[in-house]
Amino acid sequence: MLIRSILYRAFFKLSNIFKQHIAHESMWSGEYASWDEAKNLCTGYDSDEILQKCAASILKVKNGQAVYERDSVLFNEIQYSWGLLAGLQKAAIDNAGYLNVLDFGGSLGSTYFQNRDFLGALNKFQWSIIEQANFIDFGKEKIEDEVLKFYYTIDDCIKEVSPNVMLLSSVLQYLENPYECLDKFISYKFEYIIIDRTAINTLGKDRLTIQKVPEEIYKASYPTWFLDDEKLRKCFAESYTLLANFKSSFENHVEIDENLHASWNGYIFRYNKK
Repeated sequence: MLIRSILYRAFFKLSNIFKQHIAHESMWSGEYASWDEAKNLCTGYDSDEILQKCAASILKVKNGQAVYERDSVLFNEIQYSWGLLAGLQKAAIDNAGYLNVLDFGGSLGSTYFQNRDFLGALNKFQWSIIEQANFIDFGKEKIEDEVLKFYYTIDDCIKEVSPNVMLLSSVLQYLENPYECLDKFISYKFEYIIIDRTAINTLGKDRLTIQKVPEEIYKASYPTWFLDDEKLRKCFAESYTLLANFKSSFENHVEIDENLHASWNGYIFRYNKK
């Protein structure tokens, strides 16, 4: 099941004061033994309200009425993840200007619209999004064009196009079984797998928390992993080479509690061709 967070990323786009208040007082809490235990204490994040707010904002960007959107929040200027953009450009250079991205958990195209000005002049450029069904329904009807496409599953996508990049941006920490999912993703042998805005801790082990979103954004809570960096990297060791890792563009090194110090990281992996 595809689980990703619109709400988590929206938090980092508010004012610096608001971000500091949330990060240190009410964002993440607890340590849970199982996903079901944490989930039973959460409200979830698949409400129609989330879709409607994201849809209204992304349509403003698509129609030229706003510069940039991420998770329903509009901005006067684009906030780039430079590590991600470097990975995308590297993949295009390695393929003579061909870039075909499969964006797993990509909302209604926020990252596509964020980066299209840097990628639109490539010889061939395609962006495909895998999301929850209600997002895909809306995307197909209102957002999709000759470059940006929406699919219900990875298999649906690769039947029609041939992605050379899989993008996992702020999604792994919201999957019930992130490492099992990574094993599945790796089995597709995408030339590049780029990970961005992923919650990493310094405990030397994974920790499962509950993330409570302030009502000023949305009223929601949901299970959230803080993943172990070494364990994540080991998933790729046999089939991929780590070209680079980087800090994501928003605030890093947040102290959640006395035991949990977190950062949000990115990784660029390239498949080891035989």
